[in-house]
Amino acid sequence: MNRNQQTINKILVSACFLGDRVRYNGIVKTLEDKLLLQWQQQGRLISICPEVISGLPVPRPPAEINQTTKQVMTIDSVDVTEQFNEGAQKALLLCQRHNISFALLKESSPSCGSSSLYDGTFSQQKIKGEGVTTQLLRKNNIEVYSEVTIELLAKRINSSDQTS
Repeated sequence: MNRNQQTINKILVSACFLGDRVRYNGIVKTLEDKLLLQWQQQGRLISICPEVISGLPVPRPPAEINQTTKQVMTIDSVDVTEQFNEGAQKALLLCQRHNISFALLKESSPSCGSSSLYDGTFSQQKIKGEGVTTQLLRKNNIEVYSEVTIELLAKRINSSDQTS
């Protein structure tokens, strides 16, 4: 197979990185990164916001994972665990539909955090941990990276492209 016929690896990406107005506070916070732009131009990106796809509004109250109960609770003490689980399932289905093995998700998010998240007390304290979507994707052998580890993702993509 020549290079032009080669299947390129798709990447599941947090919609907020692409400038979509999906963040809990409604603020647009695009990830300005040359790699993301390159992947977008190559047609690699499939975007999702697990929280919005599950029906949560924008803006919405901040939510964190309670470290004792593992429930996702809003600052107003509303349990949104079901919506977070639904969003994670939809992200997994999207990965399966598009044969996606890699994801670039927002660090510290209760859905998308890949190595850290807020501690569940709404005190702005971060701890090691994974968001709901990240946990499900990793259980299904999808590699999850964040804006902090985007260079590692680039190396994995390049390596995977060369072996496919």
